[in-house]
Amino acid sequence: MTTESQDTFISHLIELRGRLIKALLSVGIIFVVLFYWSGDIYDVLAYPMLRQLPEGTRMIATGVVTPFLVPMKITLLVSLFIALPYVLYQAWAFVAPGLYEHEKKLVLPLIFMSTVLFFAGVAFCYFFVFGAVFRFVYRWAPHSITVAPDIEQYLSFAMTMFLAFGVTFEVPVAVVILVRAGVVTLEQLKSFRRYFIVGAFIVAAVVTPPDVLSQCLLAIPLCVLYEVGLLMTRLMEKRGREIAKVTTEQ
Repeated sequence: MTTESQDTFISHLIELRGRLIKALLSVGIIFVVLFYWSGDIYDVLAYPMLRQLPEGTRMIATGVVTPFLVPMKITLLVSLFIALPYVLYQAWAFVAPGLYEHEKKLVLPLIFMSTVLFFAGVAFCYFFVFGAVFRFVYRWAPHSITVAPDIEQYLSFAMTMFLAFGVTFEVPVAVVILVRAGVVTLEQLKSFRRYFIVGAFIVAAVVTPPDVLSQCLLAIPLCVLYEVGLLMTRLMEKRGREIAKVTTEQ
């Protein structure tokens, strides 16, 4: 490795370190600001479940420091969500100088779209899925038991569901990337549709609670978003052909 290459490599490492520090600082600053309301943030997270429980029912904490640590964890996650646009900007600013112009035109919209879709998946889970699932589960709970969910287990459940639905809503972006990268063709993805539907229900059965309702609430959007990805790819290919035709005529 030449001296010039070493200098370039070191400068990239220094820039990467600087952007990582900026990203972490943004999350840390937001966390410090939200720290005072960490208990309220957890109450908001728990609201969809508490709304389905008998009036006056409260959650329990079985650990000694759990009442403090669990709200801190969710507050840190919320801080990351809020800072995510800035974090992604730092990542984009680092890789953008090494991209061609046509790559920038593709990557930037995909980053924006994937961020929006992930938040849409989390919102869909919180506002719609949680209410339906908890209503179904507690409606069939035996009258001989006292329902008192543990706050740490609920946080783990909520994070698993948020991640599952957030990733699920990324399917259109994944479809576009696979086609644009030449890994598969649009026709191959169309022929793969029936297998994808079966796979969607298998994945939903693995990552969601063992009830039919929650599995369907994940698998059905997964199938719909797959079709959305196919539609987006078809429109992008059509747009590309139109641009190529205009360029050729000129």
